[in-house]
Amino acid sequence: MDIGNKIKELRIQKNLTQEELADRAELTKGFISQVERNHTSPSIATLVDILQCLGTDLKHFFSDDEDRQIVFRKEDFFEKIDEELNHKITWIVPNAQKNEMEPILLELQPGGESYEYPPFEGEVFGYVLKGTAALTIGEKQYRVKKGEAFYYPANNSHSLKSERGAQILWISSPPAF
Repeated sequence: MDIGNKIKELRIQKNLTQEELADRAELTKGFISQVERNHTSPSIATLVDILQCLGTDLKHFFSDDEDRQIVFRKEDFFEKIDEELNHKITWIVPNAQKNEMEPILLELQPGGESYEYPPFEGEVFGYVLKGTAALTIGEKQYRVKKGEAFYYPANNSHSLKSERGAQILWISSPPAF
């Protein structure tokens, strides 16, 4: 991590000059300049002071959230075609199993087999993008069609099936696929 450059970026975001940051942190402008150019390293205590003046703390400063991918394009997606069940699963956020929720695109082919998802401690949300599907939760069955959504605790077995085909945005929390 380029500490100096990250401090400089934060300072610029806050519309502060090196001199203004130095005054707030009770340091010299020359010291701030040297830190930003990585010519010197501040002590932990000094870094804490600088970060406090910039409206952040050590935890957030060193977190790698900024390196996380935010936008996912079609070339990032991962597809799996299940010939046996006659449906396709597209992970629209790769490696989502490490996140708190997992969105997928579920495409049920006409007349495909119903796939029963085992119960888990979590929740499921779905939005039907195309077609109609039969959603079964435990012993109850629901019909969901284009433009409709469903949301339920996943502590019972649940399944989806479509006689004419359907495309569903499916989000489970925690990840279940």
